[in-house]
Amino acid sequence: MDSVLIVAGILAVLVVVTLIKTVRIVPQAEVQVIERLGRFHRVLSGGLNVVVPFVDQVRTRFNTQEQLIDIPSQQVITADNVQITIDGVVFLRINDAQRATYEIKDLNDSISQLAQTTLRSEIGKMELDNTLSSRDEMNQALLNALDAASGGWGAKVTRVEISDISVSANVQQAMELQLQATRERRAIETKAEADKNATIYQAEGDRAQAYMQAEALERMAEAKKKEAVLLAEAARQEEILMASGQKQALELISEGLRENPDAANFILAKERIAAWEGIAASDSQNKVIVPYEATELVGSLALLKDMIGAQKNP
Repeated sequence: MDSVLIVAGILAVLVVVTLIKTVRIVPQAEVQVIERLGRFHRVLSGGLNVVVPFVDQVRTRFNTQEQLIDIPSQQVITADNVQITIDGVVFLRINDAQRATYEIKDLNDSISQLAQTTLRSEIGKMELDNTLSSRDEMNQALLNALDAASGGWGAKVTRVEISDISVSANVQQAMELQLQATRERRAIETKAEADKNATIYQAEGDRAQAYMQAEALERMAEAKKKEAVLLAEAARQEEILMASGQKQALELISEGLRENPDAANFILAKERIAAWEGIAASDSQNKVIVPYEATELVGSLALLKDMIGAQKNP
């Protein structure tokens, strides 16, 4: 009876163990590579999976989340023979568990070693200044090299970042001196450029001012010329009008003489009387009035009296 119970207990334990071995629950974001009798059988994904107990064995487990692999700090020589210290990180994701198991022995270590050798190769092509200012180019070169190699290992490199680049104290001091010299040179060049531009602008301003002054003088001369022409034209018109007026006056006098022959004597008598009145009105004490052709003067006065009387009594 006791032996039967023992056997039954053993069988129950075997059944339980078999069931446990048969049912395998794989966590989400994890894959497991199953080998059957030492050969690859299949890859288990997240969830409930059934396997053959004692025949199917788990060879490897991989996390399908994006992983970070640190690139150890290392000494690298640049193209201009300057030693720098550099390190970085690599981000990758497993996309083929079978290849990651059978194509490479240690994926993470291989990626790290490949990143180091690629980094040394890329840094060796660059000078120090380019190395410090070209992180994006180095990141892209590392990404291309690692992605090409990891594709056959069942992994996908998503990003590569150079986290730190440092130089020795002597190199740092030399770089600071070089930077200071560069800044001073740029300041001198900037000042020289500013002085040159100021000289050019001053010359252009003087030239423009001289041009404007010459133009103003030319306009003034043109205005004076036009004014002279207008004045000459006005004088000519005045002379024409005076000549026309004198002509009309002479025509009127001629017509008056034709109508009244004594009109000439009247005009002469009037002029003589006006002249004598001027002499008489003078304040000079040294004047002597000498009758000249007195008879003609008296005759003129008489003629003037007769004409005035004739005009009053037509």
